[in-house]
Amino acid sequence: MTRFRTDKSLEHAERIMLVSVMLPENYSGANEIRERTFQAACLEAAELVRATGGELIAHETAKREKAHTALFVGTGKAEELAKLVEQNQIELVIFNHELSPTQERNLEKALQCRVLDRVGLILAIFAQRAQSQEGKLQVELAQLSHLSSRLVRGYKHLQSQKGGIGLKGPGETQLETDRRLIQNKINFLKKQLDNVKKQRETRRKARLSGSLKTFAIVGYTNAGKSTLFNRLTKADVFAQDQLFATLDTTARRLYLNPETSIILTDTVGFVQNLPHKLVSAFAATLEETALADVLLHVVDASDPEYERKIQDVNHVLREIKADKIPQLVIYNKQDLLPAAEQSSGCLKNYVGKTVAVGVSAVSGMGLEDLRQALIEWA
Repeated sequence: MTRFRTDKSLEHAERIMLVSVMLPENYSGANEIRERTFQAACLEAAELVRATGGELIAHETAKREKAHTALFVGTGKAEELAKLVEQNQIELVIFNHELSPTQERNLEKALQCRVLDRVGLILAIFAQRAQSQEGKLQVELAQLSHLSSRLVRGYKHLQSQKGGIGLKGPGETQLETDRRLIQNKINFLKKQLDNVKKQRETRRKARLSGSLKTFAIVGYTNAGKSTLFNRLTKADVFAQDQLFATLDTTARRLYLNPETSIILTDTVGFVQNLPHKLVSAFAATLEETALADVLLHVVDASDPEYERKIQDVNHVLREIKADKIPQLVIYNKQDLLPAAEQSSGCLKNYVGKTVAVGVSAVSGMGLEDLRQALIEWA
């Protein structure tokens, strides 16, 4: 178990324990590769937890051949976690996995505290980051959809039959009422999102009517997409060294030279094992990616796991049917590499077209090469 020092500045933050389990189905290859990939996933999960603003007290890891049907981690490990929860006054246990509603309920009973799975964790971060009306609606819709199957948590009165004037039908249980109210709210949000989508489509048609090509910035979360976007367009999109710093899509016109302009869009970052239901819930935001003419795939060149993260991004692009769109790869954060490994030049394919550029959005290294590549692709 990894221990973390308590930060006095976070004394009012929720005390959290993170649980990560290595399952053979999630990790393949030689033992050394599996272990390295698992450790990278653990580090990312810890960053996701910190992105919520909570205080990460401990990180428990385990290995299993397959997930326990009822408790995910098994009875022995659940008892061990329960003791740690009590000893460390843990208020929330987060599993870096997608739990079934039954597993989540059983774990809450066994651990005697709140339990959140990976889907709930990412949705919690999205809820904090969403700024636009559409982003907030999408987050709320995804949260309600996730909650609807987990409603029996904490209820003590589900067996009683209760009626109510104007609230629920005769003979309807409290659980049925809650589910019906949530479904009504989901239907209402879907209608609102449809209206917002129509407005966005109208704006997009007006934008595309000028025949300017659209370049969408994509990449793993925290690869420096928003920093690069700000540097190129002189915009003030929020950019910070944390996961999912940006959630909402932003578009700007970028003048490259007197004859060439493009529309540049900044989109939400991707993560490893992005839950499929989240991809569906945020399909509207990701439409900007799927409808782009060119994808600017930003990669953190200083990250030892950058090759795996490229694969993760391409996997999500396949899910949203954007994998056929031409890509220009941008190897960012060159300034963080040793001098001998830095590369600010262009890599061209066999016909002489630029397919990759090394840059530093912070220092400005390679940005002129990138602008020339954008002119080439425009």
